[in-house]
Amino acid sequence: MMTWILLFAGSLLLSFLASARVKSALGRYGEVPVASGLSGAEAAHRILSMAGIDNVEIVSQDSFMGDHYDPIHKRLVLSRENFYGRSVAALGVAAHEAGHAIQDKVRYAPLTWRMASVGAVNFVSPMLYIVPIVSMFGLIPGKTAMMAMAIAFGVLMLFQLITLPVEYDASKRAKVILGKTGMIAPGEEALGVERVLSAAALTYVAAFISTLGWFLYHLLPLIFGNRE
Repeated sequence: MMTWILLFAGSLLLSFLASARVKSALGRYGEVPVASGLSGAEAAHRILSMAGIDNVEIVSQDSFMGDHYDPIHKRLVLSRENFYGRSVAALGVAAHEAGHAIQDKVRYAPLTWRMASVGAVNFVSPMLYIVPIVSMFGLIPGKTAMMAMAIAFGVLMLFQLITLPVEYDASKRAKVILGKTGMIAPGEEALGVERVLSAAALTYVAAFISTLGWFLYHLLPLIFGNRE
């Protein structure tokens, strides 16, 4: 029980610290205007055009930190702050998402793997809630429940692992493109983009570490026969 409590608390702490760092970076550099005067949407459009991508729709939505690229529907979604914003943070986030669109065009392998694993993730995710309840009522043996949870967390852990190079590569592309095109000026603006994207990357690292911890928590007792 103590191991579970420590793991649960550690996961919450990691998530909180990563989220707090992202919000801090976005808050700070969301107030720093870019000399180019471009909005996040305009920067994303320029990047896609330079990459020869004309089939991706850039849209805005009312969701803080809900920015993402949808490779299935070819949509680059930005929060209102980043869509209309003309700040260092807005351009950094927009360029990062445009980086995912470029990955999609060039068929970047880790992105392809992540897309292919979405079905497996959607399949095992309900197990994380159903198995403990079913096991609590004694409807399945404890060892079977542990194995099912280990499999579920194993799939999620692999998904998070694949996500890391996808996110880091998109950030790398964003920083290079913004710098080379002059959309972001050297100095404070470039440093701001670096800090915003580095902070965002930590959320994926935290998610991977947390999921790995839960995977080992359920797997090791099956191997060694002692949860502690």
